[in-house]
Amino acid sequence: MDIYEDSRTVSRSDLAAWLRQLANQLESDGRLFYGAAGAVTVADTVRCELEIERESETEVSVEIEFSWTEPAHAAVADEQEPAKDAEPAETTPEAAS
Repeated sequence: MDIYEDSRTVSRSDLAAWLRQLANQLESDGRLFYGAAGAVTVADTVRCELEIERESETEVSVEIEFSWTEPAHAAVADEQEPAKDAEPAETTPEAAS
């Protein structure tokens, strides 16, 4: 079940800034903010995957994925709890070069 998805074209500089913003959120309290008021709390230990793939002769994609298991009650609370005192993060642009 998808919680949130967004895609857009951004500059490499904007992509780097967005990734830094996500990293700062992970380091501070472990909450990733998305959309108008959504947030998800990332577990202390996660499974990570980096995939670099040549889609065609002219297109390359980079996918960064991390996942974790959380208690059933935490998933519902995070999806409905509005972000407090935080700017929402820009959403997941695919890095294609």
